[in-house]
Amino acid sequence: MPQAPKTKTLISVVGPTAIGKTALAIQLAQHFGTEIVSADSRQFFREMAIGTAKPSAAELAAAKHHFIDSHSVSQLFSTGDFEVEGLKKLDEIFRKHDVAIMVGGSGLYVNALINGLDDMPDIDLSIREKLNKQFEEEGLSVIQNQLAELDPEYFAKVDQQNPQRMIRGLEVYLSTGQKLSSMLSATKKERPFSIIKIGLNTDRAVLYDRINRRVDQMMADGLVEEVKLLIPFRKYNALNTVGYSELFDYLDGKIDLKDAVAAIKQNTRRFAKRQLTWFRRDEEVNWFEPDQSKQIIDFAENKITCK
Repeated sequence: MPQAPKTKTLISVVGPTAIGKTALAIQLAQHFGTEIVSADSRQFFREMAIGTAKPSAAELAAAKHHFIDSHSVSQLFSTGDFEVEGLKKLDEIFRKHDVAIMVGGSGLYVNALINGLDDMPDIDLSIREKLNKQFEEEGLSVIQNQLAELDPEYFAKVDQQNPQRMIRGLEVYLSTGQKLSSMLSATKKERPFSIIKIGLNTDRAVLYDRINRRVDQMMADGLVEEVKLLIPFRKYNALNTVGYSELFDYLDGKIDLKDAVAAIKQNTRRFAKRQLTWFRRDEEVNWFEPDQSKQIIDFAENKITCK
């Protein structure tokens, strides 16, 4: 028996950091008279603002956003949690609107909402404890090197500066003998809405210039002061991320400020490259330049009309 057509549509906007996803999402939300679900794993946390490039007050007022400042850095908010809460929020939005917008560069979170997560195996907790101790005593590089050797596919996909993600990939392999990369999105869960995938990208030199200028703006906006205020929270995983780790090193006297800023730029460029590698694997993503908002809106309108 043929399936009934899906009457609701999620427009997913993805791409590397600093490419202009927020601006496009707001334009789409205003055009379709709807709301935005953020899938940026750092913008969930209310204590982090400047270093996460959150939408400004004016941008938040221009369209209703969800999952911005929704959690504290002291709370664990996993991809599984986001799948459950995100679907609940989409259901609320779809009761009022035919279209919803999702925007973010965190591939695992985007994937969780669109495709669902596979059931993960039980982990040997003694292995997790051993890896956490190893990380505390020997640093992240030891964990990174092990994971790169045992599961290079997963290592290439995720934020390599995120200890929780690194340890997660390693503990799965050491507990089961199977790669975490082989367990991700093996099967797609059926969603009760249609999905239009929009990707933003541009010339690499242009993107890297945008990243460098964004970091300079963050510094001018007071990122060092923000990081100083976050020192009491630095043990939490949310702060083991680009823009914060480097400045903690500066505040610890390990590097000078100029080198810290250069490291933030370099690590952000590397992160953008990994984001593009992740999203390019999805053949359903329709790619546009960031200045093609009119073409994108026309494309989405056409897709929705032709359903």
